[in-house]
Amino acid sequence: MDIKNCFHCGKEHTAKEEIQFDAKSFCCVGCKTVYEIFSQNDLTCYYDFQLAPGATPLEIKGKYDFLDDEKIQSKLLEFQENATHIVSLYIPHIHCSSCIWILENLQKLQKGISTSQVNFTQKKVRITYNAETTTLKEIVNLLSSIGYEPYISLENYETGKKEIDRSLIYKLGIAFFCFGNIMLLSFPEYFEVDEFWINKYRNFFRTLIFFLSLPSFLYSASGYYISAYKSIKSKMLNIDIPIALGIIVMFVRSVIDITFDYGQGFFDSLTGLVFFMLLGKLFQQKTYDFLSFERDYKSYFPIAVSLVSPEGNEKPCQIYDIKKGDRLIIRNQELIPVDGILISPKTSLDYSFVTGEAVPIEKKSGDKVFAGGKQMGGIIEMEVLFSVSQSYLTQLWSNDVFQKKIDQKHKSITDNVSQYFTPALLLLAFGSLIFWLFIDAYIAFNVFTAVLIVACPCALALTAPFTLGNVLRIMGNNKLYLKNAQVIEQMAKVDTIVFDKTGTITSSLKSNIEYVGETLTQIEFSKIKSIVRNSNHPLSRKLYEFLPQSQVTEISNYEEIVGKGMLATIENVTYKIGSLELMNNSNIIEQDKNTKVHIEINNLYKGYFVFNHQYREGLHDLFYQLNSNKYHTIVLSGDNDGERAFLKTILPETTTLVFNQKPEQKLEFIEALQKEGKNVMMVGDGLNDAGALAQSNVGIALSENVNVFSPACDGIMDASKFQKLFHYIQYSKNAMKTIYMSFGLSLLYNAVGLTFALTGELSPLFAAIIMPMSAITIVSFVTILSKFYGKKIKS
Repeated sequence: MDIKNCFHCGKEHTAKEEIQFDAKSFCCVGCKTVYEIFSQNDLTCYYDFQLAPGATPLEIKGKYDFLDDEKIQSKLLEFQENATHIVSLYIPHIHCSSCIWILENLQKLQKGISTSQVNFTQKKVRITYNAETTTLKEIVNLLSSIGYEPYISLENYETGKKEIDRSLIYKLGIAFFCFGNIMLLSFPEYFEVDEFWINKYRNFFRTLIFFLSLPSFLYSASGYYISAYKSIKSKMLNIDIPIALGIIVMFVRSVIDITFDYGQGFFDSLTGLVFFMLLGKLFQQKTYDFLSFERDYKSYFPIAVSLVSPEGNEKPCQIYDIKKGDRLIIRNQELIPVDGILISPKTSLDYSFVTGEAVPIEKKSGDKVFAGGKQMGGIIEMEVLFSVSQSYLTQLWSNDVFQKKIDQKHKSITDNVSQYFTPALLLLAFGSLIFWLFIDAYIAFNVFTAVLIVACPCALALTAPFTLGNVLRIMGNNKLYLKNAQVIEQMAKVDTIVFDKTGTITSSLKSNIEYVGETLTQIEFSKIKSIVRNSNHPLSRKLYEFLPQSQVTEISNYEEIVGKGMLATIENVTYKIGSLELMNNSNIIEQDKNTKVHIEINNLYKGYFVFNHQYREGLHDLFYQLNSNKYHTIVLSGDNDGERAFLKTILPETTTLVFNQKPEQKLEFIEALQKEGKNVMMVGDGLNDAGALAQSNVGIALSENVNVFSPACDGIMDASKFQKLFHYIQYSKNAMKTIYMSFGLSLLYNAVGLTFALTGELSPLFAAIIMPMSAITIVSFVTILSKFYGKKIKS
């Protein structure tokens, strides 16, 4: 009978069942329809990434009618503002590059979808769409029609919990049951006791052991077979191939042993091997689940927002301490940290961090405002609705839109090793099999099995994730909160460190300020204080703290020009506060080069506040540490060079000082360094430095007591840990060193084991016993070493 494979899903079918279309063979009308949809929309590239990557769409007529209910929709949506809606859908069928490609091109299949982004590890797609053009129901029906039916559980969305995949726990439980019972039944044969009842029922017990091994072999270990199959299909040799082959060879060898009465086989070792590997996977999964939870609520946002007390006073409050009913002050350019109700008369919010659309949305008193909106204009007051919205900001910061296109080196290390390790192991195993077959067939199969077992690369696969996960946690405990583990690798490669000046190497909390110019009235000082209260710039924050307490004045118009200053109108009087460039009077000449904030009222120049900066504690020692370790240090400032002479006295001679840089010039400066082949770390305050932080290889935002959320940065460092920056960088280098050392240790173990296995001196049973010990050794080694290196950043 002529058997063919479906062009879309790969399913086998007979020529009689075949459906021909476009000179291609399909197993059913559903697969043919999906191909037609892709073909009509010029999306047949879907089949170029993988052969037969699709799934047969199921009949869903009427299944998702409940999505017409607006109350149900609101529980599923992550974001809902005017016509812009965002939803994240869990799609179990996501499995390959073709899936990612088609799901990130949904806008070509459905009008109204603006963007769709796939989270491959979580098997989720995040879709932004226009609710006036399409609906959630239409999107779900579209996904189902092309074989990517989402799994929707309203209970999980209502409680805010993620869908838990318990398959690993089920597999582990079955593997343990099989392993324990087979060990018990195999116990008499370990001692080779020649006793009547044992001899009489030996075959019965061996048959029982065989059937007990089947669930572990077929179900518990299935993940390794699938991974190995997909690897071979993609013509890439991953690290699961020798693991899967070892399990299969052990099973076949054991069946042969009991069938021809050569021995008891290795069913106990096989089930033990599967159990220990799954146990390692569960340990790794639980570790990352813990890290994810810890970072969502504690690590990323330790910086305070301004909370209004019942008495009307402002005080800083940690984001995860915000409760429902609290009143918050949100300043210009700050992100709203939680969902709430606007109390102020009106405002404009920029939701570009959430939707990608930079058009501000007007809000008036009583309207709901969502976490992630950036306040545009003056200061506003809002009441908190949900304290847990901070976790949504974590999702924003981790969103692919803000991810830098960097090499995921720890993955490439494992992949590179597996590309050489896997074929070398297979060549060695089959070579030894052929060699020993000419000497002794029994020993030949023993050697073949032992080689595959003892060289099992599970320890190699666990090395990088455990190391980087542990380092991520330790850095978080020491108040450097990194976006993901890949930032650690980038930090290890840094050779040039660029520092912003104001608010970074100077403290935004300390400064000697003096007013020079025409005498200002107490009312004018009060109005200036009300204006600078709206801004998050470090100089504005210092000036606000310096000016005397006064009653807050309502501002009718407010605008902040990045890099220049503020324009505001109070009672029909226009104020300009900022750089000399913002002032109308071009006749003013700088008498000195100190940092100044100029004042102009109704186009009349009044004078300026001069700032004598207080530099951060440990600045001198930090720069000399970096300099002595061959790092190129640069101070890149938007201020004038009034403090150049002073900085030269406290910083190493090799430090480059660059002043009068606008935000766009800072970005260009970083880009120029990268073109020279430099790996650049930018340390800034997260305000005017956002572009430079995004451009740099590693962008670290230094934060003191203001919630200035910048998705462009790779990490947030508590300002109190500024002098520890060198230790953080050294720790990242030590983390990579730990990975290389553990790789070497694992390969050394394999080399020693293979030496004995190839000579026939290592039995498959003993190989199966010591194999899990290598994984335990490696995990223990990287955990202990990463903690040891971590002590240096605590001291």
